[in-house]
Amino acid sequence: MEVPDSAESTVPQNSPRLAGTVNWGTATVIGVFAGMLYGGSKEAAASVSKDAEVMLKLGSTEDKREQYRLMRDAMEKRFLRVTRGSIVGGIRLGMFTAAFYCMQNFLAEKRGVHDVFNVVGAGSATASAFGLIMPGSLRWRARNMALGSVLGAAFCFPLGWVHLKLVQMANEASQAAHPPGQREVKSGVSAAIERLEGNLSK
Repeated sequence: MEVPDSAESTVPQNSPRLAGTVNWGTATVIGVFAGMLYGGSKEAAASVSKDAEVMLKLGSTEDKREQYRLMRDAMEKRFLRVTRGSIVGGIRLGMFTAAFYCMQNFLAEKRGVHDVFNVVGAGSATASAFGLIMPGSLRWRARNMALGSVLGAAFCFPLGWVHLKLVQMANEASQAAHPPGQREVKSGVSAAIERLEGNLSK
């Protein structure tokens, strides 16, 4: 059975992405783990003062049962604080990362080009939205929204520029390593499938 040469070109692509755009799912997972690490380490560092108070209490009593109870309570409270900090940090940074990259990919898709203005717009909109949902009065939220919009744009402009330059350098290096006229090296699975199809067509 002969396979037409144009079979590969007719395979539909579900979600083609522009060069330089990031998969928001992968970025969200990384953001969740980074937030968990930051939140847990922050709470662990804040527990040092609590541990000093426990040591003072241990030195003031000679009862072994009381010392054991104090140590057990301190360890339980520290574990709960670190766990709560990890969960809250992961949720916050994960939500921010997901919103940022979703907005960035949305702007790139609507504008048809991925440039630094997509990164600036996504950073400004995401920071503004998170400033709006923060607790406080309506005036305080409006202030946070405006401040987040300005700081998000100012912070994301240099980061977006550096990111796009790195993507451009990587694309140039890839084109230099694989010129357009050079035949594409296929993986072992693709080559095995083609050999099997060739044998069946004989």
